Amino acid sequence: MNAIELLVEDHERVKDILNRLSDTTERAVKTRTELLQKLEMELVIHTRLEEEILYPAFKQAGRKEQEVMYHEAKEEHRTVDSLVLPDLKETEPGSLEFAGRVKVCKELLEHHIEEEEEKLFPQAQELFDEQRLEALGAQMLALKKDLRKGYTTH
Repeated sequence: MNAIELLVEDHERVKDILNRLSDTTERAVKTRTELLQKLEMELVIHTRLEEEILYPAFKQAGRKEQEVMYHEAKEEHRTVDSLVLPDLKETEPGSLEFAGRVKVCKELLEHHIEEEEEKLFPQAQELFDEQRLEALGAQMLALKKDLRKGYTTH
């Protein structure tokens, strides 16, 4: 599987979790807690794949425009990983505040996913040939496998 296909598959999984989380009510505390844990795992792994493998290769192969996109994408990750997700995890799952924070998290992530899929990924496909995309995808699969093992042992 090439790198772009793998990341788009991750995006679909994240969007599905976000939609399911958004559809919950204050009474679904257990479901909200489980979905939030799944969301966090998916985001942590996905972010590592992009930031350790795709983004550096993209930045190196590109020009100033790609470097600008690289920094913007990293900043969007930082916003979710350092601010939005920790806030959400500390919010009582049975509260209305939780629903509001889920909505904001969902909007930020959907914006980020849209930018990647409409701008960054098509440019990556122009910068890299199929062989390079396959090699990046293989690196990502190996890292993903290792990271998932770490989550199952916690």
